[in-house]
Amino acid sequence: MTTWQGWQDFATAAPPVPPEPGAPPRGREERLAYHSAFVTIRTPAIDALATSVRTLMILGRHQRTTARPSLIVTGPATAGKTTAVLHVGRACHLAEAARRGGMAQGWVPVAYVLVPPGATPKALAAEFARYLGVPVTTRMTQAQITEAVCHTYNRAGVHLVLIDEIHRLNPRTTTGAETADLLKDLTERIAATFVYAGIDVTATPLFSGVRGAQLAGRASLVECGAFPARLGKHEPFTELIAGVEAALDLNAQI
Repeated sequence: MTTWQGWQDFATAAPPVPPEPGAPPRGREERLAYHSAFVTIRTPAIDALATSVRTLMILGRHQRTTARPSLIVTGPATAGKTTAVLHVGRACHLAEAARRGGMAQGWVPVAYVLVPPGATPKALAAEFARYLGVPVTTRMTQAQITEAVCHTYNRAGVHLVLIDEIHRLNPRTTTGAETADLLKDLTERIAATFVYAGIDVTATPLFSGVRGAQLAGRASLVECGAFPARLGKHEPFTELIAGVEAALDLNAQI
C-alpha cells in the first residue's frame, strides 16, 4: 500500500462480507481467507478520526497561506491505529472519487507513507517519491527530491497524506531533527491534510520541544486505547464485542 497502485488496489477492493444469517457454513479455507482480509469493526477512534479528517479536508480546500491543521493518531502498540488510518483513508479515497464522478487519469486523492527505521530526511523524501513513482537517482540531493515530491503531489491533487510509524523519528538526534524539519516543510508546501500515526507519540520528543511544538501546535489528537465500559449513553466495550461477534465467520459459539 506504500505505492499508489497498491493503495488504489486496497481502496477499491470489495470489502469482505460476513455470511448471511442462515446461510450454509463456509469451508475452512474460505473462513481463513475472510478473516485474513481487512475486516474492520467501527470503534470510537475510527468515528472520531473520520469526523476530524472530513472537517479538516473541507477547511483545507479554502486555506492557501499556511500549513493546514493536521491530526495525530496515538496509543499503545496493537491498539488499532493503523487500522483506523487505513479505514478512514479508504473512505476518503472513495468519497473523493464519488464527488468527482470517478478517478481521472493522474489524479491521486490519498497518499500513504511508512516512516522507515532510522529515517534520514533524504530517505523519507524518497519514500514520498516512491509512492507516486517520482524518479529518484542516487545523485539527487534531498532538496531536489523534496521539490519533485511537492510539485508532483500538488499536481496530482493529493488531499490527504497518511504517515504511519511516526514514532520512529527522534528529533533529539541530528538526523531525526532534520527529518522532523522535512515533515514541517512538506506540510507547508503540499496542499493536503496530514495525519500522523504512531505508538504513544505524544510522550515522545517528536511532538515536544521546539521542533515538536511546531508540529503538535497544528495538530488535533485522536487516541486509540482501552474501551471504557460506559461513555455517556453508550457502552463501548460491549458494543465492540458485539461488533466483533457479528463480523466473525464462526461455526459454533458459546
